[in-house]
Amino acid sequence: MSAAGSSRSSSPSSNSEWSREENKMFEKLLAYYGEDTPNRWDKVSSAMGGIKSAEEVRCHYEDLVDDVQTIKAGRVPYPKYKTQGFWT
Repeated sequence: MSAAGSSRSSSPSSNSEWSREENKMFEKLLAYYGEDTPNRWDKVSSAMGGIKSAEEVRCHYEDLVDDVQTIKAGRVPYPKYKTQGFWT
């Protein structure tokens, strides 16, 4: 994700930008429409108001899964966040 809070899908079929708000909506809808939901990508796209096509939603999900697998495999270090509080 870029510093501006948007990401670009690396899939050739999806070159759309995703804002922070769109990503949050996407995440909530993934939880609402579970993996076993028929026509999941159509439903997520529709629930997003049609701002992303079902294909864009599917590709964005696949990119997310790839990112998580890459992190879990240790190929990408966990980010170091600046925290605030008495422990820092």
